Amino acid sequence: MPTDVEDIGKYPAALRLLHWLVVLLLVLQYTDAWTMPHIGRGTVPVGLIAWHLFFGTTILLLMVLRLVWRTTNSVPPVPANLSRPLQLVSQITHYLLYFGVLLVAVLGWANASSRGWHIKLFGFVPLPSIMPVGSSLGHRLGDVHHTLATALLYLIGFHVAAALYHLIILRDRLYRRMI
Repeated sequence: MPTDVEDIGKYPAALRLLHWLVVLLLVLQYTDAWTMPHIGRGTVPVGLIAWHLFFGTTILLLMVLRLVWRTTNSVPPVPANLSRPLQLVSQITHYLLYFGVLLVAVLGWANASSRGWHIKLFGFVPLPSIMPVGSSLGHRLGDVHHTLATALLYLIGFHVAAALYHLIILRDRLYRRMI
């Protein structure tokens, strides 16, 4: 029998808003990444590349806000009828999502810094360079950025599949915590 929605415990509106803003920005970011030109030596960060930097810094800021919120506030408890293995997989997946999004954004920032690109939050607040211009490590981190972004996409797919599993198979209304 489905759990009563009131028993689920919704996340606060601010955290739900941050979640869905990050989702929207990630959709835009991945779409941009697949359509932007190849980045090589001498590439200038204009057009789709500039948008990629804009989305990336905005995602980083929102994720830092989410992390601060999560570490300073309690989250609604997981329903008692959710099995321990599902609770564990959920917890691990959420930690990996937070860590993965933050890491991919920081690696992109490092790569952009090594290219001498000036990173700006919202397109006008300058951020410091976190890698020396011309750094071979910074350039290699760009490859790691790409690989981890792909892995993150698979993890996001798993997260969406889990939400659908709760919605369609378990019918436990757990997905409503974030809606």
